[in-house]
Amino acid sequence: MQNLWLIPAFPLVGFLLNGTIGRKLPKFAVTFIAVLSVLLSLGWTAKIFLATQQFSTPVTEHYFTWIQSGQFRVGWDFTADRLTAVMLFVITGVGSLIHIYSAGYMEHDESYARFFAYLNLFMAFMLTLVLAANYLLLFIGWEGVGLASYLLVGFWYKRKSATDAGNKAFIVNRIGDFGFLLAMLLIVNNFGTLDIATVMTQAPGKAAVTLTAICLLLLVGACGKSRNSRFTSGFRMPWKAPHLSAR
Repeated sequence: MQNLWLIPAFPLVGFLLNGTIGRKLPKFAVTFIAVLSVLLSLGWTAKIFLATQQFSTPVTEHYFTWIQSGQFRVGWDFTADRLTAVMLFVITGVGSLIHIYSAGYMEHDESYARFFAYLNLFMAFMLTLVLAANYLLLFIGWEGVGLASYLLVGFWYKRKSATDAGNKAFIVNRIGDFGFLLAMLLIVNNFGTLDIATVMTQAPGKAAVTLTAICLLLLVGACGKSRNSRFTSGFRMPWKAPHLSAR
């Protein structure tokens, strides 16, 4: 067992620490916790990658059964293969650089700890999304990323432009979520499971119309996230940290 759960757990611990006691800590301690948590995820990803011979075969881990109803079961399961490994390295590698850069950019902000708590929360949910072995757990990570995005977009909540952008991000996300939820209902109805590997195995035997409908609904969900990023980027880019605006 490779303990894949540790990859999102490290930034989640960073979120909990900075989100609860971060205000009482000096800024270097907040930075240390936030950056170290992401670097630990990066290091654990590298360790697993090497230990499993570069994910030549998928690694799947079952932790507990979340939902059980007759033959229908949804577990808290993580899986990793070569594609997952690439995404994990991108998220933790780029995420580490973002955390380091943010330490200087947000240096004089009064809500320094809160900002890094949000960044760590974003990382934890993004890693959960990538590692999810079933569509429901993927949806949890999906929703968590949306929540963290909302919190980060509206971070300077005293500015109307920030709150407006945060609200718009929240609304656009709900549109995408509707498509994703409908896709999951179709998957359960036609496959009897939400396990991604099982769905991929059984998909060739299903009607093209059904598969097309599921794919289009999943696309709606992805477009909702993509549109959300485009919709709010115009609000984020002109913003400057209060200490930079005062100079």
